[in-house]
Amino acid sequence: MISKEDYEYLVNSVTNIPDFPKKGILFRDITSLVEDSKAFRLAVTAMADNFADRGYTKIMAAEARGFVFGAAMAERIGAGIVMVRKPGKLPRETISEEYILEYGSNILQCHKDSIKAGEKVLIVDDLLATGGTAIAMVNLARRLGAEVSDACFAICLKDLPGRSRLKEKSVETFSLINYEGK
Repeated sequence: MISKEDYEYLVNSVTNIPDFPKKGILFRDITSLVEDSKAFRLAVTAMADNFADRGYTKIMAAEARGFVFGAAMAERIGAGIVMVRKPGKLPRETISEEYILEYGSNILQCHKDSIKAGEKVLIVDDLLATGGTAIAMVNLARRLGAEVSDACFAICLKDLPGRSRLKEKSVETFSLINYEGK
């Protein structure tokens, strides 16, 4: 459990950028949090401690900011990390999952042999908004035979449908920082 003081420190370490990437959007820039060693340590510790001793064998994280949290958490809980990337970035045989974005669609891939049937996989990313990236990772992991019941995020935008969309996939979410608005 994180203290109120530490939570406020984390919230204040995120830079808010109005009108990015387009007018009307308040962008929550997590890079300022990871640049601050105290904030990064607090975030990774709080996120990892929530999932320690729960039997996760792998953490699945999407490029690029998800790798930052996923790798640190994997080391802390003693799990491997599965790096999910855009097409053409992984050298071994891959499987792909297309997902919908607010402004179109995209594709994520992981190595076909990165997860073995029956492994327990935790989905990790920096931010949960509409849930497209997280759901694509859930689908990839489950197609490889993994058990996926949890997803972890540094930030959640509570007014967007990501949480409810993951709940529909029987995935519980944990988010360190929760913001109202979009």
